[in-house]
Formats: sequence, C-alpha cells, structure tokens
Amino acid sequence: MKCHSVAALWSPSPPSHHVTAAAATPAALFTGAADGTVLHWPLASASASPSPRPSSILCAHAAAITALCPLPSPASLLAACAAGVLSLFSASAPLRCLRRRSLPPWAGSPSLITPLPSTASSNPRVAILCHAPDDGGGHRQVSALVVVDARTLAVLHTAFHGTLSVATPRAIAVGSGADEAISVVLADAQGRAQVVPVAEGAAVEGDSPRRLSVSSVSSIASAETADGRVEAVALSCDGKVVALMLKTRCLLKCVAEGAVLGELSLLGTSLCKADRAEETGCTVGGFFLSGEEWNARASDGGIVARSLVLWSTSGTAAVYRVLVGTSSFEFEPVCEIPDNWSMKGGGSEVKFCQSDQRLVRVECCSYKVAGSLLWKPKVYIWSLDHLEPSTSDNGLSSSKMLGEGGLLGEEFMPEPFHSHYDINKGVEVNSQMCSSDSSNLERYGRTVSSSMVLSEDSYAPYAVVYGFHNGDIEVIRFLNVSPSAAKFGGGGIYPHISERFFLGHKGAILCLAAHYMHARSDSRNFHRALISGSSDCTIRVWDLDAGTLLSVMHHHVASVKQIVLPPVWTYHPWDDCFLSVGEDGLVALVSLETMHVERMFPGHPGYASMVAWEGVKGYIACLCRNLHSCNDASSGLYIWDLKTGARERIINGTASQSAFEHFCRGISKNAVTGSILGGTTSASSLLVPIFKETSHLRSHADKKGHDNLSVSTNHNNGHTVSLTVTAPTTYDFKGKTPVPDEAHVFHGDNSAYSSAKIVSCQSVQKRIKCPIKCSCPYPGIACLRFDLTAIMSTQGMTNSNSDRQSRDHLHSGNAKETSQPGILDSPSGVHEMDSPSRESLEGRLLRFSLCFLHLWDVDCDLDKLLVDEMQVCKPEGCHIATGVVGDRGSFTLMFPGKEATLGLWKSSAEFCAMRSLSIVSLAQRMITLSRSCTNASSALAAFYTRHFAEKVPDIKPPSLQLLVSFWQHPSEHVRMAARSLFHCAAPRSVPQPLRIHKNKAPDVLLSSLDSTNDHISAAQSASISSYEQLKADGRNVDKDDSDTANMISWLESFENQEWLSWIGGTSQDAVASNIIVAAALVVWYPSIVKAKLANLVVSQLIKLVMSMNDRYSSTAAELLAEGMESTWKACLGAAITHFMSDILFQIECLSTAPSSSAIHKTAVAITMREALVGTLLPSLAMADVTGFFSVIESQIWATSSDSPIHVASLKTLIRVVRGAPKALAPYLEKAISYILHTMDPSNLIMRKACIISSMMALREMARVFPMVALNESMTRLAVGDAIGEIHNATIRVYDIESVTKIRILDASGPPGLPSLLAGSSNTTATILISALSFSPDGEGLVAFSENGLMIRWWSLGTGWWERLSRSLAPIQCTKLIYVPPWEGFSPNSARLSIISSILGHDKHGSSEKKAKELDDADNLKLLLHNLDLSYRLHWVGGKTIKLTRHGQELGTFQL
Repeated sequence: MKCHSVAALWSPSPPSHHVTAAAATPAALFTGAADGTVLHWPLASASASPSPRPSSILCAHAAAITALCPLPSPASLLAACAAGVLSLFSASAPLRCLRRRSLPPWAGSPSLITPLPSTASSNPRVAILCHAPDDGGGHRQVSALVVVDARTLAVLHTAFHGTLSVATPRAIAVGSGADEAISVVLADAQGRAQVVPVAEGAAVEGDSPRRLSVSSVSSIASAETADGRVEAVALSCDGKVVALMLKTRCLLKCVAEGAVLGELSLLGTSLCKADRAEETGCTVGGFFLSGEEWNARASDGGIVARSLVLWSTSGTAAVYRVLVGTSSFEFEPVCEIPDNWSMKGGGSEVKFCQSDQRLVRVECCSYKVAGSLLWKPKVYIWSLDHLEPSTSDNGLSSSKMLGEGGLLGEEFMPEPFHSHYDINKGVEVNSQMCSSDSSNLERYGRTVSSSMVLSEDSYAPYAVVYGFHNGDIEVIRFLNVSPSAAKFGGGGIYPHISERFFLGHKGAILCLAAHYMHARSDSRNFHRALISGSSDCTIRVWDLDAGTLLSVMHHHVASVKQIVLPPVWTYHPWDDCFLSVGEDGLVALVSLETMHVERMFPGHPGYASMVAWEGVKGYIACLCRNLHSCNDASSGLYIWDLKTGARERIINGTASQSAFEHFCRGISKNAVTGSILGGTTSASSLLVPIFKETSHLRSHADKKGHDNLSVSTNHNNGHTVSLTVTAPTTYDFKGKTPVPDEAHVFHGDNSAYSSAKIVSCQSVQKRIKCPIKCSCPYPGIACLRFDLTAIMSTQGMTNSNSDRQSRDHLHSGNAKETSQPGILDSPSGVHEMDSPSRESLEGRLLRFSLCFLHLWDVDCDLDKLLVDEMQVCKPEGCHIATGVVGDRGSFTLMFPGKEATLGLWKSSAEFCAMRSLSIVSLAQRMITLSRSCTNASSALAAFYTRHFAEKVPDIKPPSLQLLVSFWQHPSEHVRMAARSLFHCAAPRSVPQPLRIHKNKAPDVLLSSLDSTNDHISAAQSASISSYEQLKADGRNVDKDDSDTANMISWLESFENQEWLSWIGGTSQDAVASNIIVAAALVVWYPSIVKAKLANLVVSQLIKLVMSMNDRYSSTAAELLAEGMESTWKACLGAAITHFMSDILFQIECLSTAPSSSAIHKTAVAITMREALVGTLLPSLAMADVTGFFSVIESQIWATSSDSPIHVASLKTLIRVVRGAPKALAPYLEKAISYILHTMDPSNLIMRKACIISSMMALREMARVFPMVALNESMTRLAVGDAIGEIHNATIRVYDIESVTKIRILDASGPPGLPSLLAGSSNTTATILISALSFSPDGEGLVAFSENGLMIRWWSLGTGWWERLSRSLAPIQCTKLIYVPPWEGFSPNSARLSIISSILGHDKHGSSEKKAKELDDADNLKLLLHNLDLSYRLHWVGGKTIKLTRHGQELGTFQL
C-alpha cells in the first residue's frame, strides 16, 4: 500500500496565470491557463459577501488548457489540454486527480467538450471534438468526435473522424431528434451547423477505437452568411439555436433550417456605444444561460423564451431575454453588468461563466516584468436574481455585485531574509529562521520563470534553485540535509537555510540543470555544474559549489528553452555532456569537459518541445509540436545519431507522437524526479508521456540489459526502485551521481566483464527506494513527495561500507580511485564519512520530513516543544503548503497559508488518514531513534491522534478503511500508528449502516441481547456442520429487514471507493477493508454497532482468512482470535472444528515450497503461517478443546509423517497450555498421548520432525500443570488425573525413550475417608490429583490430593522379573500421609455449595435436588473454576517433601 504525503514549496511571488478556459459550478470556479495550470476558486453563498481567492492548483497538464467541463454525477471536473491529455478531478475537496490519460495520437488536440445525457445504469459520458492534420499531405484539417467514459477516460467509440462539412467549430451542444436519439451539434463562425449522431457504445480501457463507428452525418449549411467578422459563437442548451456575436449586433439562427430568426442591435447600448462604434473589439463573447428559469416554453403559439448573455472587451455584460416563435421574434434586456475601468487600457481579456443564479466575470490583466509578459487574474461575482436601480442613461437595472477577489499575493508575503549581495559574483548569505530583517522588497518583486529541486544522491532534497525573469538565479540550500552536511555531522535547527545568488543573464531564465562531473580533469577543478539557459540566447555554466562563472555560450540565436542531461547508463565521454534546445529550432550537444559545442542538430521546423536522450545506444528524439495552441496540431519527430550527428529518421503527422512514446519506453528514468527527459533539470515532470500498458513496459525493461525498470506507468508507484542511492559514493559530499559513473566503469575496456556484472548490480539497487521524490510541475512550484514506506525502510541505513563493498567488487578491477577535495579516504579504499552515526543520519531524514509535514501554528505549545527538544522548526524562509498525489504523476497543491491547509483537513477523511498516519509513524520512529526526543515525539503523536480534533473540532475523522489497509505494513511503527489512529477515530466515524441510532439505543441494546441469546441457542442446538453453511444462513437472516440488507450491502460494496485510489488499491481491497472494519468494531466497540453485525461478518471474516490475502488475511486472523471467546464462539458453534481442519490444511499448503522463487510470496506465506499457528489456531483450540484434539488426532493418520501440521499442532498445544490451562485440565491424558505419539520411535520421520517441539510441549505441561511431572533426567513422565471420579483416580508413568506406559498407580480414595473431605456423595466428578513430583533419584513418586488432603508415596523400583511382565495392574501407594488443614483452607464441597448458592440454587433443599439441578456441564465448570494449579511439591532432602501453594510453604513431611 502506498502512503504518500506532499509538501509544496512556493516561490516568493504569485505565479502568472493567463486564463484560456473557465467553468463554474454552484460551489466553485475553475480557470485553466496557457501553461497547463488549473486554479480552483471556492465560491461562498450569495449571502456571505464572498471574496473569491484560489485555494488550490491542479497540476496535471503541461500544455494550454483548451476546455473545462464540470460533470454533475458524480461531481467532478474534466480538463483537456492541447497536448491531448485528459484529467478528471473530484469536485469535492481535496480535488484530487482521479484519472489522467492521453487521447489516441490520431485524435489530435481537443478543443470542445460537452457532457452527454446518460442513463442510471451506465457511466457518464462526454463528447470531445479534436483536430489533427490528415495522415496524408497534412493540408486538410482532420477532425474527430470521440465519446469518452467520464469515469475511466477510456474512449468508448468514435462518432466521427474525417473532414467536417463546416469550418472549424466554435461551439458545441447536445441535441435530440424526433426519435430521442442523442446527437452533437457543431457550429462554425458563419452559423453553419453539423449534426453528428452519437450511438451507444462501450469499450474496455486500453482499446484504440479509431473509426469504429463513423456515423452518418446530417450537415446543414446556412444560406445566409453573416455580414462582418464573427467574434464568438454560442449554441443553446438544446442545440436548436445558434447565436453569432458580431461587433455591433447579434444574429440568432435556426440550426435545423439555417434561417435567421432575428437580430439584436447592440448600438447605443452599454456593450457598444455610438461614439465607440468604430473602435475594435466591442462585443467579444456570449452564451445561453442554462436552467429552467432562464429557458421556458410559452403556452400560446409555441413561443420559446431563451436568455442570452453578451459581453464586451471592457467587461460590460448584458442579459437579454429572447422570445422566438414561428413567425415572431422579440427581445428585451433584463439587466447589465458595468464595465471595469482598469481594463480600458488594453492588454486584458475577459470571460464570463454561469454559477447557478450568479454570473462570474474572470478578468486577466497582463503586465511586463523585465521584458516578459505575465498575467494576473481577477474574479467578480454578480447576482442574477438581485437587481439594483439603474444609474446609466438607458435606465437598465444593474446586477448586484456579490464579491470580488483575485490572485493578490497575500499568501506570498516576503519572509525575513537578507538580500544584500554583490552583483559581480555569487555570494552566499546565511540566515537563521528567526531572522528579523525585512528588507526583501527586491526579492518579492521578482517573479520566477523556472525552478528545480536538487536531490540527487541524497535521501532528502538539499536545495531549491529559482530562475527569475530579470535574469537572477537564486539557490536556497537546506544545509542540514545537503551532501556536505555529512562532513560536519549535520545538526542545528531543521531546516537550516542558506542563500546563494548567480547573476549575469540579461533575460529571463527559461531552463536550469545541475550535473555532477564524472571525468576528473586537472585543468578544471569543479565537481558540480549549474547550467542555465535564458531568453538572452545565451547558456551559462556555473560552479555550483564555488558560485563562480565557468563559461558563456552563444550558439543559439533565439531563447534557450530546455537543457537535457544524459540519462543513466550513458557511455563516456557523453556522460559529461548536455543538450541545449532553443526556439530557433537548433538542438546542440555541449561538452562540460571541453566547454565547447561538439554536435549541432539543425533543421527542425520549429521549437523541439520534447527531447528524449537514449544513452546506451546514443540516439536523441526531438518532437516538434506546439503545446500551447490547439489550432496548430502539426507535429514531427526527428531522430538523430548522437555519435555521428546524422539524422536517422523523420516521422510526420500523428504517428510522431506514438513513435516518440515508443522511443521513451526504453529510456532509464531518473529515480528521484521520475522523469525520463534527463537528470536534474527544470523540465516539468508532467511532460513525461503517459504510458498505458504496465505489464508490457516491465517485460520490455527486463529484456534490456542496461535498463532497470526503465519506465513506470504510474509515477506514484510505491515500488519504484532508486537508481541513485546505492552507489559506492552514496554520501559523497559533492553529491556525485553514482549510476552514470558506474556506467562509465562498466562500458570501459572490458565490455564482457561489465555485461556479466550488471545484473548483480541491479539486484543491489533494488533494495533501497527513494524516500523523498522531487519535481517541479510548474515554474516556482517545487513538489516534495514523501513516501512513508521508503522512509521507514531507511531505518537500516548505515554509514558502513558493507553495501558499497557489495557493489565496489563489480568494478574493482577497472575503477581507479582518485582523491577529491572534501572526501576522506577510508583504509578500505571506499569513500566513507567519518560522521555521523546511523541514528543521526536517519534522524536528519525524519526531522526534515517533519519540518514540512507538520501543521504549524495550531498548537503553540507543541511547536515550542518541537523546536526546543527535537530541533525542528517551521521553514520560515519558504512558502510551504500541502497537497495530495493524484493519478500518474499529477498533483493537487494548496496555496500557502494555514487556512487552506486546515480546509483540507476539514473536508477530506482520506487526507486526514494519510497525513496523520505519516506523522504519527515518523514520531514513533523518532522515539526509538533518539531518547532526547521522547517527549516531543510523544506529544506530536498524541496531537495527531487525539488533541487535533479537540483543537479543531470540525476536522474530518480519518477514514477507517484506509487505516486498516496498513495494519499489515512491513514497518512496525506504521502498524502501531494505524491501529492507534483507528481506535481514536472509531467512535466518531462508524459507518452509518453499522451504527446504532442514538435515540433508540436502550431498546436496541435490550433487543440485541435477546437476539444474541437467540442466535447462540440456535447455533448450539442446530450444530452447524460447516462455516460455509453458516455463511449461507447469515445471508438469509432477516432478508426483509432493511438494516440487515443495508449492512450486507455495505460489507460487499466495492464501487466508488475514492480512498482506494489514494493507496493504489483494488476492488478486492475495498471489500476486504469493509470486512476488517466491521469485525474490528464488533470486537472492540460492540456497544456502538448493531448486534446483528457479528453474525453477518463472521463468515466473511473466515473467508478472508482462507483467501490468503497478503494484506488482510493476517489481520482477519488476529481479529478472529481476539474476539473468539467473547463474540465469534457463539456465532460459529460447532463449525469451529471444521474451521480448524481447514486451517491445518492451509498451513500445509503454505509450508510447501512455492511454485516460483518469488521472495515476496515466500514472505507472505511465512507471515500468514505465523498468524495462523501463533494466533488464530490457539484461540480456536481454547474455544473448543474437544474438537481440537479430535482434529489433530485425525491428522496423524490423514497426513504424511513429515507434514508441518504435526509441528503446528504441537506449537498450538503449547500456546493453549500457556493461555487456558484450566480448560485443558480435563484432557491431560489426550494431550500427553498426542505428544508421545509424535515421539514414537517406530516412526522415525515424524520423530525427527517433531522431537524438539514435542519435548518443549512436555516441559511446558510439566511447568504449568502440577499434576504432570518429569524426572531430572527427562526419561520418565508421570500424569495424574486432575478431574474425575474419586474411586477411579490413577497416575500413569511413561518411559519417554520408548514412549510406553510402564506403571499405573492407584490414587483412589482409601477406605474410611471422612465424608467432609470426600465431598458430596452424589457428585460424579471431583478434583483428584493436585501435585506430583519425582524423587531426586527418579525411583519414587509423590502425589498430593487437595480433595482429602493426602500425600501418597510410591516406590517405582522394580526387579528384573517384573520387567518381563506386561501387566499394568494399578499399584497401591507405599505410604499415605494426611495433611492437616491450614489456615484459610476450605474443602471443595464447601466451595461448591457456596458457588451453587451464588448461581441461585436453594441451599436448604436436599442434596438429591441439588444434584439433579446441577448437570455434568455445570459441575465441570465449577470444578475447573475451583482447580488450583499453584500447588507444588519440593524435595528438601532424600526423604523429606515440602508442600507449597502460591509459593508459600504449607508444611514439611517425612516419607
């Protein structure tokens, strides 16, 4: 299970947001931008005077957003970008990306989206219009209308593919014909419409339904064309009327007939005043309002009323009501929205959208920073049902403005940092977190144009690099976790932040990269290089450690947009090169050793938006595609030979995208960033192609000798293997990238040697995963993804060179060690840090994680304790926000500020569970790691477990189903944290179908007790033969009862479980988690759940145990064991015996050799076997001892002699002896007989397999039961009857070596036994032997009986003639001693009478009446209750015995 937590580091200034698409729901506004970002603006109610601000940014696209489509059921948002990527976000917080998929390359770029009506039985669907050039010449515009499943984003079928009969459509709507068939209406700029019927269809995800159904098209072109340029086109909701917005008027046309219905003149109105008629850009947009109150059909003459919104470039808008009949056309203005004076200067764009009874105006204003054009959005909300008196000349009422807001930047207030630096060179400025200097206006005024996170070769990111529009570069270092921190042992307050500036560029920084040098050159003494590309057409190479400029390159004549670093396993000398990509169409190869351009790859038709480098074979692929425009969909792929500089192939058209994805499949990815487009660069992580076939990719990667899990289809995969952590210089001070260096060693002179060692190297690498993965989806936003599983797996992380030596032998013959500045040479020849210890190294990672994951400023006392004791403080130098991980590399990031983060805690149970689980697990790990942090760690765990809900009462309780999925996590700390959180959240978050209604709690409790008794008696009287039959009965219980039906439905539900996508679960995980949650509530919280739940869930729980699920079966076994005596025993009844038989069979299956050599399956089998043998089977045996012995005795003959069942039975017996010795007391003879049977010398195979466990069982029984004794030499065993008839009491003596019975000693009551000591004459059973002990020489045996207070002595010495006899006649004792009663002693008969009176028996009745009322079962329970196992006989001398009880001496007797 995956448990990822996200922290976002925002740049000092708000991001630019050029709105290209907008959509609104009654609760929120969504705006999409040209850079692929989507902002979420929560909208308050109309009466709350809202001031909208963006609360989160949705990161799933790297190209311009072309369409946003809210979907009603389930509430979600569908976004599409020009690159053909679709993303589906949940409309409720935290707006997590549920699905992220790519359209087929032949479909092209999406431009318009409309939802289709769907039935209750089918998933919602959408129709998407895409444009792409034809595969042939590329001159004709080829369009495709595809129908997509709105839940899975799988293409169901293609409604149209080819050239449209109309021009490029500007509007889309859904219409229906006379036969109620669904069709899609497309309208172009001239009002011509094309109707495309949409058929029902379904497809499985992964299909490519191209041209599956090219429907017959009904195309109608209007006979009348608009006079003038059409600014915008709008279709009515039913697709019957199209509106053409011109500069000074608006035409309405009928779609079916193509005739003009009427015209709205806008001259003289607020949209187009007479004195401004000649100005450009009056009316620019419009749409029809949706809703019944805005679209109505009149009763007379078939007149239809529609409402139309028109707006101009100045932000002025007007609402018109249009009445269209068969021969009439009327319109009237309803209200207007005044313009915005701030937009009259130009350089602004405006969009309107409807949010229920409100109109939302989105303004986007442009401004320049250092020559770069940036955009800032503003939002205004106007009411449609609250009008104000007019203040204009036309007398039209104005809408009431409800609120305004925007991306104002209050969240990005400057932090106290020093900003004094030299303009000639890089200067490093250190500042503590509590710095009070606020002279930071320069830093706040700059805007970020590119950014990246440095985290290679470290368990945590150690620096963030910002490139600004004014040409400055800033490096913010976290000194505690930087590679050089190991030299000084870390320490200090976390995170300790340092700044360094690199100045020299004259234009905006557009790309960044950081590279570690592999080759050692005497002429150039630098190890880490920072490479920057700018809009000033230059590339600068900096020494990242010294802060000095190394080189300036001028081989580009346009802006440099990308820096691509060599991937892993790249040969020398190419591993110290990089590719520069410019807007001039040039791709150049530059060597960092020579600081010269080594290759040029010219001839691209435009900017190569995506460049991939295959390092093993030496090829690069350049995909030229405009990602920021949906109109120009032309693309081409150029493949170059890196070594020769020759162009190998050119692929044009839609095939270029498919070919580029195929090329990327064979490239080793960066383990820290998850990117295949090079090393540590500023390239967006969202540029990685979205692959679909996981199994194909993994098999393809396995075939390649040099690729280690080359591409992961899901970048959130918790099993991603790190390629950079396990190198011989993992903790190198300079942050060396080890894997490329190994590639240089491997592919040196001895290629055969290198190929033979790669596999073993990969096996070493797979042991360690990267705990913190870093990416920059957009400039100025750094995303840190904390993997809890990987973080907790680093607890074995040491500084010893054992792991490095295991890999150092791979190239011990080829590598030549060279000394480096700052690196200490260890005696073994392996670079090793002299400090810190294992705890401090792991502690740095834990403290760094807590800095960014903890919610600061909620509990001031806790914050102070963390600072003082744990040395962890809030990262004041960074704008920290939280977020969630989405599907396939997507993120949802909150804006900085405590309110936005608290809003996430208050709205998402899944987020609360994931974040609380991560922090509590880290805190518990800190307790075991550092004793000095015990108080702070305990307080931190207690805060997120209990106190947080007290501080903020309206936060969501954690999801119980999500928590139970971590109960079998490999880390003990995660398991403990998940269980603690479950217990604290269970009373508040019991699922509604399982909860007892509070207003009926007393009656329900009484009825539940009665029904429970009824179920118990029914189960006992029916004697159910198997738990399968019990399951069938449980399903049929109260079928007509709605509560029972609701509980069964909830237990078996697996659809629409959003929490599954958080952990990467399946529908089986949903059902299993529901069963575990219900069972846990029944066992631990029976008073708050319905009584019938136990009978409904027990069969499901047993089935889950038998399924051998690696995530839930062990937990199910533990719950069955824990609640067996109190709950499940009454529900199971006689089915316990059959259940034990099936478990023993399952144990035998688990103990056999697995069919495959998968380590994972073997580990699961061991875990399950331990849970069954160590937990579940003992509890079942304690619940039904008789059934347990019948089962294990039958297995003696039903299984092979070397079967693991025998050992498992013995271990179970040992646990029963320890856990419930009194329940086993009546069956001592059966237990001893079974143990001795497993030691039978005639069956050597069984004896060899079980001898150790058998002797352990005998010793344990002799330790627990005083009526079982072993002599000192372990050769003889004596077993006395604990309970039985007083006249048939015996003691059996066995020879352990031969496993035979050698003596039977008579221990029956002697003649003349006093009636007071003998007990009731009518009692059939009583307590017989209380203690046994062999004499020191083993030739005598002493027995004590509490019933009668007698000590007996037998001499076991025999003559040779007696050994020849096989007679086992009972032997009378040699000596009998009566023990005087001690103080406080009461005989069994008196205690029996007292307990009988307590149970309600009449003490004045006759003894015969009492005996009749007390049956054998009740008598046995009373005897077991009175059985005292604390008596012991100790030998003081050769003939003296001492009797003790509870360790206190009762007397000494001479024999």
